[in-house]
Amino acid sequence: MRVLRGRAATVGADRDVTAEMLATVGDDRVPAVRVWHPHQQVAFGRRDSGEDGYEAARDAARDHGFPPVDRSVGGRAVAYADTTLAFAFAEPVADFREGLDGRYERATVAVERALRDVGVDAERGEPDQSFCPGTHSLQSNGKIVGIAQRVRSDAALTAGVVIVDERETLAAVLADVYEALDLSFDPDSVGSVARSGGNDDPAAVRQAIERAFVGDADATVERVN
Repeated sequence: MRVLRGRAATVGADRDVTAEMLATVGDDRVPAVRVWHPHQQVAFGRRDSGEDGYEAARDAARDHGFPPVDRSVGGRAVAYADTTLAFAFAEPVADFREGLDGRYERATVAVERALRDVGVDAERGEPDQSFCPGTHSLQSNGKIVGIAQRVRSDAALTAGVVIVDERETLAAVLADVYEALDLSFDPDSVGSVARSGGNDDPAAVRQAIERAFVGDADATVERVN
């Protein structure tokens, strides 16, 4: 298994790293995982861009010091602070029409294990009026993990966000963003590893997530430039 560590210099370059990772897995059939700190930002989903308040929401993100960026997938806005983690696990697929639920389950189990290792017993699901509401989420005193999936003909990427700390900062920017989009959002629905009494050292959480995905596989570490 390939393990990618670090982030690129810009948001765009950083996304290219994950896209290239997925493409490489499709070619060489070797799974890969990446757990990292994205640049501070609010990432808007495809559905957000069609809302009347989209430009106002982007302005609200900027006002909080969170540059707005667009992502090509569905879902709603997600904010990343300095302590927020992202993870992405890419694996080859033989038939893109099969295996969706299994991939979600494996990723969810891995993140549950990682959170237990840092002292958080998370439950599946999310509170009402959460950010980027979705079926595959984990909560503990608020939503702390959201998981999504992207599937190509030759490989699949199961990815997500983990809120380690700074929940108040994230709740504040998301409150203004969701208000501008005229979407329901409860700031108290935002949780964090820190709020749940876990180890709030982002490095420790990152390492736990990486270990959970790698498991017993032989790993080759690569640094992101």
